[in-house]
Amino acid sequence: MRPTLIGMTVLAVCLAAPVANAQSVLFNTGNPDGLMAMASRPPATGVLEIEAADDFLFSSSVSLTGATFIGLVPAGATITRIVVEIYRVFPADSNIARTPNVPTRINSPSDVAFTSRDTASSNLTINSVSVLNPNFTANNSVLNGIHPSPNQLTGGEGPVTGQEAQFTVTFTTPIALPPDHYFFIPQVQLAAGNNFYWLSAPRPIVSPGTPFTPDLQAWIRNADLDPDWLRVGTDIVGSGAFNAAFSLLGTIASTPTPTATSTTPSTATPTNTPTSTPTNTPPGTPANTPTFTRTPTGAPVQVPTLSFSMLALLGLALVGTGLLLSRRP
Repeated sequence: MRPTLIGMTVLAVCLAAPVANAQSVLFNTGNPDGLMAMASRPPATGVLEIEAADDFLFSSSVSLTGATFIGLVPAGATITRIVVEIYRVFPADSNIARTPNVPTRINSPSDVAFTSRDTASSNLTINSVSVLNPNFTANNSVLNGIHPSPNQLTGGEGPVTGQEAQFTVTFTTPIALPPDHYFFIPQVQLAAGNNFYWLSAPRPIVSPGTPFTPDLQAWIRNADLDPDWLRVGTDIVGSGAFNAAFSLLGTIASTPTPTATSTTPSTATPTNTPTSTPTNTPPGTPANTPTFTRTPTGAPVQVPTLSFSMLALLGLALVGTGLLLSRRP
């Protein structure tokens, strides 16, 4: 059992009791490695927005119901807002006609978010905030040193220390994602000018994480750099590449099981209906002799109608037959 975070205040409107459901961990990058801490916060009055991003991939459709992420917070801080954003990979949702102000946009997050959840919109709630280590130090950090080219290389802003805290959030409106490659971005707003730093995780991913390919590195931007992004390791620090510590909760969309449908083949009912008067009609047969048609069983029978001329011929035939019979000895 991890101890509850001591000395931190979470606004009541953000809190939610843990919910028992069928969700499971679908993706996990593993535990923090202490190499990097990346600021990530939503916009606020007098505060520039910062977005730190790390990628994940699903080969099946999923429904995300929650997430966990691990970062540094100062003791006694007050959480006022949490935002989770999902981005696709550039060039999706991006303007590819413009000239970027960064070394590259290849494998970066897109210009704009694919979707998001926010405590301010009541579609994200905080389940828990727990302390993993009351005194954790990351070797390097990025907060203010986020600049467009050619001034992107700063080497980082040095070590930062705080409480290592795990945030567990629930998406009260689940996030439906089709199979694709995405970026996850958690933002935490703290009161009194304090900053949340998202902690890095090993790259490549190791146990208990979920390795996948291709595993892209962490990216970051602030509102001044938007819509471009910088690689935390390659562009800002100048070496290495980082992942970030997070996991995704939810369910994999079920695939419908094919159902065998019994189909009765259609049976053509033979008509056996001649299309013309048979060619083997005996000579002398009146041309207007009615033609009888074989009708399939169960179908209505149409009785032919005899014309006046046909009745006259039939009467003459009967008279002739009577004369012949009267002359027989």
